[in-house]
Amino acid sequence: MGALHAGHQALVQQSIADNDVTVCSVYVNPTQFNNPSDLEKYPRQLDADSTLLQSIGCTALFAPSDAEMYPTPVMTGFDFGHMATHYEGAFRPGHFSGVGVVVTKLFQIVQPDFAYFGLKDFQQYSILARMVQDLHIPVQLVGMPTVRDEDGLALSSRNQRLNSQERVASTVLFRALTAAVNHLHDGGRWEQARELALGCFRQEPLSRPEYFEWVGYHDLKPLTGTKGAEPSVILTASWIGGVRLIDNLIVQRPS
Repeated sequence: MGALHAGHQALVQQSIADNDVTVCSVYVNPTQFNNPSDLEKYPRQLDADSTLLQSIGCTALFAPSDAEMYPTPVMTGFDFGHMATHYEGAFRPGHFSGVGVVVTKLFQIVQPDFAYFGLKDFQQYSILARMVQDLHIPVQLVGMPTVRDEDGLALSSRNQRLNSQERVASTVLFRALTAAVNHLHDGGRWEQARELALGCFRQEPLSRPEYFEWVGYHDLKPLTGTKGAEPSVILTASWIGGVRLIDNLIVQRPS
């Protein structure tokens, strides 16, 4: 959605390495925002984005207007079942339906062979992978690892809105995730791992966590107990002052 950073750049560069033609879409999609204030404040810097994409060799930039993407009111939506009603979906009603609609539109317009998505938005990636499978959309999704600053903060366009105090506090998401993952890897139970993580949040007064959950990698169903062979990931979201951030860490990768 623009305000491109090194995480986005990594997606584009991987596509350039893999393909003859790379198209980057930049579009702040209004139908996936359930908070009008969040839509209004979302950073937009199309000129800088265009310059960056040109400098790294992106073939084309597709930056449509709202009138082009939505010439008439949308009557179509998606129901992704349990995959979209928990975690982000519980706090952002209608978000994933909006994502599904706009990504389907972009796939129809650009008709890519491969589509590159960052795994920082892990729930989104999982839902889109299922959508592509269910609807036989002829595109292969490529999930790319989260790119982080040196202190662990996952890169995000929303990071631009953090003030200096919030920027320091924002590392609590990565600290909490790391504490929980390490506990599971050491053979501990999820209940204790989660409490360790919530303790990290309690020590950071600017944080207000919304969820912190351990789920299956492919189906996003909640997990309990101790780490087994099943691929899994921990998802979290927290307000840091007035900015809402999401993050995740993979506990067990798919074989």
